[in-house]
Amino acid sequence: MKRLLMSLHRVFYLFFTVTCFFSLYPFLWLFSRNQSYYKYVNIVRKINAFLASFFSGIFYKASYKQKIDWSRTYVVCANHASNLDIFAVSVLLKNNFFFMGKQELLDNIFTRIYFQTIDVPVDRKSKMSSYRAYKKAEERLKNGMSLVIFPEGKIGDEYPPLLHPFKNGTFKLAIENNIPILPVSLQNNWELLWDDGAKTGSKPGISRIYVHNPIETKDLTVKDEENLKNNVFEIVHSKLNYPAYPKDLNNGDED
Repeated sequence: MKRLLMSLHRVFYLFFTVTCFFSLYPFLWLFSRNQSYYKYVNIVRKINAFLASFFSGIFYKASYKQKIDWSRTYVVCANHASNLDIFAVSVLLKNNFFFMGKQELLDNIFTRIYFQTIDVPVDRKSKMSSYRAYKKAEERLKNGMSLVIFPEGKIGDEYPPLLHPFKNGTFKLAIENNIPILPVSLQNNWELLWDDGAKTGSKPGISRIYVHNPIETKDLTVKDEENLKNNVFEIVHSKLNYPAYPKDLNNGDED
């Protein structure tokens, strides 16, 4: 019975997600025509995330280790075990932001308009694509936009999930541009909707988000990249209710 109810809830969740997206699409299209209006794309994205979740019975509650100065630019690093993570971070952030994600998101009808405009796609198998994405992200950071990245680079196949090692690159970007890292632990999204919900369904509830203290990078050099990456990994993992992937089985550089 529980599995049936969760499968039915996923149908409702998808219905409201699709309905909200297409209802707001004219505004997305309009604001995406001009880069000077990109901040309004994010406003529509936040409204879409909130409404689709609200009508599905999913609400967001953020806890903070300290008050965050949202006038600053950050590189936001969060764990990733659910499609709900994108909604959660979108609702959380109070400043202008963009996501960096895999090239395949350009083929997704719901993410295409974002990755054709405000967000930055990257093909990690191509050094040229990675370089172009790096430079585009650097430009956005210099314009005061915060970068949102899921440094695991994927949603793992394990259920319950494991926190996979973080990939390199993001932390070098933060160091070279003196941008603080903002670690975020998405604590239980996987319990509400694991991956896309196809295997386990979904359920209403409260998405709990823990925002850690920002980590300053202004006194770091590229040589500190690995230590910074490992530090952020441990901080994010400290507030999760699932284990980390065994380090001896994964070096964090695989696809």
